[in-house]
Amino acid sequence: MNSQKTPQKGFGGRPGGGHGARMAGPKAKDAKKAFFRLIGYMGKSRKAFLVVVLGMVLSAVANVASTYFIKPLIDDFILPLAKQQNPDFTQLLKQLIIVGSLMLAGAGATFLANRLSVNISADVLYRIRTEMYEKMQNLPIKYFDTRTHGEIMSRYMNDANTLSQMISTSIPQLISSFLQVTGVFVLMIYLSWQLTLLVLLMFVLYFIVLKVVGSRSAKYFREQQKELGTVNGYVEEMIEGQKVVKVFNHEEKILGDFSKINDGLRKASKNANVYANILMPIMGNLSYLHYALTATVGAVLAINGSLKIGAVTAFLQSTRQFSMPLTQISTQANAILMALAGAERIFEVIDSEPETDEGYITLVKAFENKDGSYSEVAVDGKKAVWVWKNPKDNSYKKLCGDVVFKNVTFGYEENKTVLKNISLYAKPGQKIAFVGSTGAGKTTITNLLNRFYDINDGVILYDGIDIKNIKKADLRRSLGMVLQDTHLFTGTVKENIRYGNLEADDKTVYNAAEIANADSFIKHLPEGFDTLLTGDGANLSQGQRQLLSIARTAAADPPVLVLDEATSSIDTRTELLIEKGMNKLMEGRTVFVIAHRLSTVRNADAILVLEAGEIIERGDHDDLIAQKGKYYQLYNGMFELE
Repeated sequence: MNSQKTPQKGFGGRPGGGHGARMAGPKAKDAKKAFFRLIGYMGKSRKAFLVVVLGMVLSAVANVASTYFIKPLIDDFILPLAKQQNPDFTQLLKQLIIVGSLMLAGAGATFLANRLSVNISADVLYRIRTEMYEKMQNLPIKYFDTRTHGEIMSRYMNDANTLSQMISTSIPQLISSFLQVTGVFVLMIYLSWQLTLLVLLMFVLYFIVLKVVGSRSAKYFREQQKELGTVNGYVEEMIEGQKVVKVFNHEEKILGDFSKINDGLRKASKNANVYANILMPIMGNLSYLHYALTATVGAVLAINGSLKIGAVTAFLQSTRQFSMPLTQISTQANAILMALAGAERIFEVIDSEPETDEGYITLVKAFENKDGSYSEVAVDGKKAVWVWKNPKDNSYKKLCGDVVFKNVTFGYEENKTVLKNISLYAKPGQKIAFVGSTGAGKTTITNLLNRFYDINDGVILYDGIDIKNIKKADLRRSLGMVLQDTHLFTGTVKENIRYGNLEADDKTVYNAAEIANADSFIKHLPEGFDTLLTGDGANLSQGQRQLLSIARTAAADPPVLVLDEATSSIDTRTELLIEKGMNKLMEGRTVFVIAHRLSTVRNADAILVLEAGEIIERGDHDDLIAQKGKYYQLYNGMFELE
């Protein structure tokens, strides 16, 4: 039997979706707002950014000045020297040294600006990733239940990388190009106002092309980012479920689904890159046309004596320097638009509503005084115990594990009730079992006890305290959970057990392993407790991984246990092996058990049978068997299978 889960993701990875369902991704709604918000992150590196801008200004000045020197070099030195029989190249050499020095200074300024831009990019991405990760720690479980891992990872990888390129390359080039265009335009006016008018006419044409092609490119780049997240989410989910795919021979079906999703990415990428790739050739050809027209008109002006040869030559060079930055602007505009779409997706995470916590009662260690009161000041001969502390009246109440559900109603989605008017209680030290068919609402009850979700109606009391008044971190600290789906982190066996209690010493870790009866197999590992686990414990059996999960909970030493099908992945022999250890762990604790093997709940103090979100039967094993109701049918069905 399986219990009611949180909102499930379809086979295609989207909540409630079928094969190949598409996930909805945020679109770039306000690129301007995203850009200025990003500038705010860059402002924290404002000193380095000012140096970058200064370097770009120096580079632009050097480029414009070196272009201007073409005029005096030709008109004042080269042409006069060409008419002399014994020319003296001393002055020409000095001018060339000046020009060379300017170009060298410009190259140095460009190098400095580019180097600092990379540093700024790394710092900004560090701050953004840190803020996004910190925010994710405060997001409710619902956020992760309704999104694929690939979609979330896409924010950290794809979107963050496009931002990095934007900050380190696109923005510096945009600023540099703007400065160069401005400087060259001023130089053009100085050299020839007639030829400058031609430049302005061509500039209008450039602008029209940029607006038409660029706007279409931006649209498809946004779609490309969204489809990329869809593909990543689907691939990650299918990799994780590869065994299931092969067991049911769904390779062809999965390939078909992937082809549909991948085709969406192909179309978006094709459209995005078509417009991005045609933009540069169009701008390049327009610049060649501009150059030819300028040369023709300049030649006519030179023949008429309106311009000198040096001025025409310098203007032609300025034309190249004017059109090249415009081409770079058009190229980087696509990258910036794509990055801003990614930035909005990142900011969507940062701006998501965090998990609210209106609780104020905390869980602390305290000592019992002779009069029965509690104090956080150590008392000789007394062992500290867990107590609830109410800061409003500075009162203490011992944590006993008394849990009561009163008329609790809940649904994951509006107008879709999962639990209907549920009432139950668990006295300290009792073992309460939930049984029922799939979707009955068993796991939902434990989700509400942890406040992964908040109830719609009713009240849940913990030691007589409304759990809404208890800080979520303290509430969850008092609850130990062993889930059906185990997760082991990259690290040693000892570190994975200690994850349940980071302050646990080695002795506590060893005792926890012994309680769970995990120590026997751990001792046979290559390095024992120091054996390194990788790939979610891929080098261990499923049963061994579950034993480590149980040992982790034992290390936490919680007063209340939630066992959500904790032995479903363990064979019968292993289950018997840990039964004694589990009994030790459960001794003196309130325990909630969800099990698909009814044999594991026979010794429960109370068994609650759920169906369609309602408790239809309750009692101990013998009582329920005698009633010959739903539990009787379920138990006999399982008994026959065994």
